[in-house]
Amino acid sequence: MNGATRTIDKPDVERAIVDPATYMDRAAYDAIFTGLRRDDPIRWIEPEGFRPFWLVTRSADIVDIERRATIFLNGPRAVLKPLAFEERLARQQRGHSEIIKSMNNMDGEAHRANRAVTSRDFLRPNIERMAAQLEPVAADFVQRLVDKAPTCDFAADVTMWYPLRVILTLLGVAPEHDARILALTQRIFLDPGDGADPAAAQADKMAAVEGFFDFFRPIVADRRANPRDDIASKVANARIDGEPMDEFETLSYFLTLATAGHDTTAASIAGGLLALIRNPGEMEKLRGDPGLLETAADEMIRWNAPVKHFFRTAAEDFEIGGKAIRAGDSVMLAFASACRDEDLFEDPFAFRVDRTPNRHLALGSGPHACLGQHLAKLEIRLFFRHLLDRIDHIELVGEPRSNPSSFISGIVSLPIRYRVRR
Repeated sequence: MNGATRTIDKPDVERAIVDPATYMDRAAYDAIFTGLRRDDPIRWIEPEGFRPFWLVTRSADIVDIERRATIFLNGPRAVLKPLAFEERLARQQRGHSEIIKSMNNMDGEAHRANRAVTSRDFLRPNIERMAAQLEPVAADFVQRLVDKAPTCDFAADVTMWYPLRVILTLLGVAPEHDARILALTQRIFLDPGDGADPAAAQADKMAAVEGFFDFFRPIVADRRANPRDDIASKVANARIDGEPMDEFETLSYFLTLATAGHDTTAASIAGGLLALIRNPGEMEKLRGDPGLLETAADEMIRWNAPVKHFFRTAAEDFEIGGKAIRAGDSVMLAFASACRDEDLFEDPFAFRVDRTPNRHLALGSGPHACLGQHLAKLEIRLFFRHLLDRIDHIELVGEPRSNPSSFISGIVSLPIRYRVRR
């Protein structure tokens, strides 16, 4: 693509990397990252209004950093925030360094122990056994398409809700609570941008967290009094180093499970359908061979790379790619760039439902790889299996729109026209 090869000046790069609006335009950030991978794959960035950091754009370097989990730590800086927000966060009265206690900010034994609470549940064989439980959920959401025919906003009406319903089903939460949970999630993950009032935005995030905690408290109490063979009971009754998790830890875990994957999976499904619409040959290939859903799910995740970055903090001096990283330096891992890396992928700017191998980093790698990656892929496969069976002649009837966020971004509006197969 032509936009992926243009040269961008240093000040423009620094502004663009931290600007949430950049990530609404794939051509824009593809162009930036392509130039950086070619010319300066590990680059020191000093954007105005943010703490400086190293920007890492090549897949091999990101993998190298992620596997060195004792040198490059998850905490204390997990994601990009304006300096004013970081300073306000540090002044919180909770006594905790973050709004919630999340595995995204943990390292070492604490991370391993917390991940172990549910890691077996999310192993691929166990996730595949959930297919029978989740198949009706996928079928129900494709039925929503049928009921709304011949037009709908695919993102707002369907994909925004489907992955949320999947995880809430696994947590034993009834469908009538979906709208409340979705609204709270959107408030927590809203990217405030440079011009937002830090106090007001942070107060709203805190209020949303409290809303989550208020919702899950009775569920925790119920699972402790009446434990079942489900994920919610495992979390409610979890012990770390032989001691029960305290309320803050337990409610944080529930919040993490309820929010961690549904927006990223929703973005992959919406972006996946858009890619199929824009590449009709790939759509026909998938219709002709549903067995390709396995590779197609991975390609949809790679293509959209909803999680644009995570940060690591160097615990000691380390040299990588000829650059001297100093202890205490922040490192941004640009997953969106790694998913277009020419050194890893043949024709990375092409969408191919049969792409193999597909060693993308959209779900991370190493000890901090996405816990729910197999669930996300199952959700995508189940949904498109039903969609391809019941819906055809899909076309755009309006411009797709993505949300402005430098952390998690993807399509939030996708107006389509389609025909129900009889």
